[in-house]
Amino acid sequence: MVIGIGGVSNAGKTTLANRLKEKLSPLRVIILCQDDFAHPTAEIPRINGHTDWEIPESIDLAKYYRHILKKKKEYDIVIAEGLFAFCDKHIYSHYNKKIFLRISKEIFWQRKSKDLRWGKEPDWYIEHIWESHFKCGNLNDVDRNTLILSGEEPINLDRLLPFLEIDKFITKTS
Repeated sequence: MVIGIGGVSNAGKTTLANRLKEKLSPLRVIILCQDDFAHPTAEIPRINGHTDWEIPESIDLAKYYRHILKKKKEYDIVIAEGLFAFCDKHIYSHYNKKIFLRISKEIFWQRKSKDLRWGKEPDWYIEHIWESHFKCGNLNDVDRNTLILSGEEPINLDRLLPFLEIDKFITKTS
């Protein structure tokens, strides 16, 4: 089973992925974070002299795709999460379930302003992150296997699990 989790930066994708992995134990679960598939910084396009992490070209999507295919043979559940979780049709087509986390622009700004993992980002770049999300990272296709959640409040996993229909995709061994 492959679960895709997308949303704007700081929406809670990684947090949700980690909580799901813990909740789904003892199943074999792996998280594939798109950030881990970023091209070397020198190969990523720049905007105003700043590395532009907010475009799909910053990620080696082909490598990410190959890892999803490989890991879904090795694990019960693959959680594929990232800004561009829904931008590539080849990747998207392998998701059994899709979760999209939405946050308001105000909450995004609050969280991103406090996010110092890569140093303090200039205001113009934070705005660029928000705008780029709607060009490259937004969810366009919604179907019965898609769940849109608020990333502004804690997600109740006991309510989320029935949507995932884990038993439908996983043959449990005793």
